[in-house]
Amino acid sequence: MPAGRRDLFEHLEKLAIATTTRDHPAVFTVAESEALERSIPGGHTKNLFLIDAKGAVVLVVAESDTRVDLRHLSRRLGTARFSFGKADRMMELLGVTPGSVTAFAVMNDSAGLVRVVVDERLMRHELVNCHPLENTATTTIRRDDLLRFLAATGHPPEIVELTGVGR
Repeated sequence: MPAGRRDLFEHLEKLAIATTTRDHPAVFTVAESEALERSIPGGHTKNLFLIDAKGAVVLVVAESDTRVDLRHLSRRLGTARFSFGKADRMMELLGVTPGSVTAFAVMNDSAGLVRVVVDERLMRHELVNCHPLENTATTTIRRDDLLRFLAATGHPPEIVELTGVGR
C-alpha cells in the first residue's frame, strides 16, 4: 500500500523538515488552483507525469505558470518522445491518482524508477507549495528542504530551465 499524507508528514518529521499545510476543497487543475495560490505565499507547482517512448518515467515539477513543450523537453533531457503517463502506472510508481501528483509522491517509488526534473524558475522561490499526496491540501516547504527530501528518497532532482524550452 502506498504512503499517504500521514506517512509523508512522519517522514518529513524524521528528516527534521518543517512544513505548514492548509486544507481546502479538492483542486484538479492549475486553473482551479489560481485563487488558492493568491492566498498562500511561495511558488506553486504543477506536476507532469511523463513516460518516454522507451518507457523511461519522468516527473516534472514546474512552477504553475511555466509552459512546458514536451517535444523540446525530451530533446533537452536526451530522452525519447514524451507522452503523459497513464493513471494505473502513476498509481503503481507514485501511489497517487491524477490531480494529486506531487514531488512528495516519489517517496512511493522505492525502486527509483522515476527521474525528477525541477523547473529552475520554481527554485527562485524560498517557499514551494505542493499537494501532500492528495489534492485536498497544500503543503508549504522551504525550497532547500524540498531538495533535501527528494535526495533522501533516492531521487536527486535535476534542476532544468524549462522557460523558453522550445522557443
